[in-house]
Amino acid sequence: MHTDAPSPPSTAHLMRGADYRESLRRLRPVVYVDGRRIESVADEPALQPGINALAVTYDFAHDPALAPLMLARQGTRALPVNRMLHVDESAGDLLNKLEAVRILCQETGCAQRYLAHDALGALAQVCARIADADGSNELRARFAAYLEHVQAADLALGIAMTDAKGDRSKRPHEQANPDTYVHIVERNARGIVVSGTKAIVTGAPYMHELLIMPGRAMGPADAEFAVCCAVPIDAAGLTIVSRPAGRPGDKVEHGAPLFSRRYGQATAVVLLDRVFVPWERVFVAGEWQHAGHLTHSYATHHRHSCIAARAGFGDLLIGAGALMCEANGLDIASNASLREPMVELIKITEGFYACGVAASVYGARDEFSGSFMPEPVFANIGKLLLATQIYDMHRLAHEVSGGLIVALPGPDEDHNPATAATLAEVLRANPAVPYDKRIEVARFVEDLTASYQGGWYSVISLHGGGSPAAMKQEIWRRYPVGNKVELVERLLERGVLADEQRSITANRQPGRCCDQGCSTPGQALMVPLPEPGRRR
Repeated sequence: MHTDAPSPPSTAHLMRGADYRESLRRLRPVVYVDGRRIESVADEPALQPGINALAVTYDFAHDPALAPLMLARQGTRALPVNRMLHVDESAGDLLNKLEAVRILCQETGCAQRYLAHDALGALAQVCARIADADGSNELRARFAAYLEHVQAADLALGIAMTDAKGDRSKRPHEQANPDTYVHIVERNARGIVVSGTKAIVTGAPYMHELLIMPGRAMGPADAEFAVCCAVPIDAAGLTIVSRPAGRPGDKVEHGAPLFSRRYGQATAVVLLDRVFVPWERVFVAGEWQHAGHLTHSYATHHRHSCIAARAGFGDLLIGAGALMCEANGLDIASNASLREPMVELIKITEGFYACGVAASVYGARDEFSGSFMPEPVFANIGKLLLATQIYDMHRLAHEVSGGLIVALPGPDEDHNPATAATLAEVLRANPAVPYDKRIEVARFVEDLTASYQGGWYSVISLHGGGSPAAMKQEIWRRYPVGNKVELVERLLERGVLADEQRSITANRQPGRCCDQGCSTPGQALMVPLPEPGRRR
């Protein structure tokens, strides 16, 4: 048991969902959705599903049963903070974050706010590395002050990492239009001025601040593109061009449920036109040598979180598939044609989640910052599994649910005097399950797997946190192939060549070689779930 787990606190410093909505009304960002300028983000119907999802991350922190999981204590600070803003200090923290994200995404499909957790963890590491290289603690103090600001105000922090990129065959400094990457255009005594474009920024319209981060490793000629800084969402010169969140415009009559009308995610292109950033909010400004480490560190944290997010989505498919079988009048336990795909769906979901657990257990303390990092091979394998198997998850949900999920008449027919009674009679399958309950589940499965929103879940699962090619590259880069070569050469009694130029044995990874493994005695463990052995 994690003895340092915060009990439900005096939460005056922690916002509730309603407080979060009200805080958005005090901001005046420049936001466009479908060609319209949005006057009030908090009251814009096209963005409500995304705002609803973020609000859950605030409200769950006030749930007495969930607070031990949704809150964390940063170092020696007296008051707990939202776990989505916590910098991990133990393998137990990594496990707690994993479970918290899964529970949040069981409720919302995608809670989005965990990106802030991932970026803050990566930024803690790179600031410590730069400070160590410079022999100064100024950057450490700057990050610590910003972290305290974000945690104390309980902010929603958006992550602007992916650049527009322009010609993919060219490096940032070679682009014909330099604004395809965010870069520094001016420096002065007060701060820096940045311009450029960030694409695919999750939840941008309804965040309080954006953390601008480099999206790739840089070379010396790219120094001005190696920039990381925090920018208020309504900073002068910042424009957000966003998609709607979820399916807010879809017709839903008579209160018929539609999951993605309630919860969704906006993604946006963020345009920066000479945005001024004071030095106290600047963390990387030309230190190109550290851009790659920041990118890789964030990717590892984020892929670890994505594992939990898609496991929560998998839980929705498993539950809906089982309900659909029941509504169809079929017993899974006695029907192998249903049981086998259901077990396959469970295997996929819990299989990649187990990689997240392994990445947590084998997580290691960063030598510069002291924060904890998920083990990168397990994190990347878990993310690669979910990225490539998300389509199988959809297929399996379709297999156990049947074609009715896309063949049902629209919800208006449920209230049409000429058709409603007949439909309710002939489309009922299990006598114990009313027609309206059967079609509720069918439309839920359609919404998550066979709609525009279903396609969106597939694409963000495939490319969110990097493409499968990037994960494969990282797995190969970090996997200890050299250890396996040494093992076989020893068994063959060939000896091991000590040639440092021999690439096949260059990658070694000590640490998985003893009974204790990477667990340190006394290390904080995962907090107990609200109900032992069960999730929300």
